[in-house]
Amino acid sequence: QVQTVESGGGLVQAGGSLRVSCTVSGIIFSINVMDWYRQSPGKQRELVASITGRGKLTYADSVKGRFTISRDNAKNTVYLQMNNLKPEDTGVYYCKPAAIVGGWIWGQGTQVTVSS
Repeated sequence: QVQTVESGGGLVQAGGSLRVSCTVSGIIFSINVMDWYRQSPGKQRELVASITGRGKLTYADSVKGRFTISRDNAKNTVYLQMNNLKPEDTGVYYCKPAAIVGGWIWGQGTQVTVSS
């Protein structure tokens, strides 16, 4: 069974930084594309960043230039470094292996709150 455990969220002022982490179990982590999603209040969950097993990166336009996704395959962990945070970045952040579509059970996520 694939499981994800997200951590590292918190409360930060606009312009500040946070790094959130996600540890994954139950898959061969190193070969899997990993995605970071967020769900902001009143909005649908959205994809914000992805990283392939070989390190190819993609970002949503809203976070490009401010967020950096990375991974440590030895630790089965994916990170999201968030700089120059804005109030609209507030939400619950989740990670997910991109290859799993149907039947995915989201982890508990980690709350990021950016105050203005």
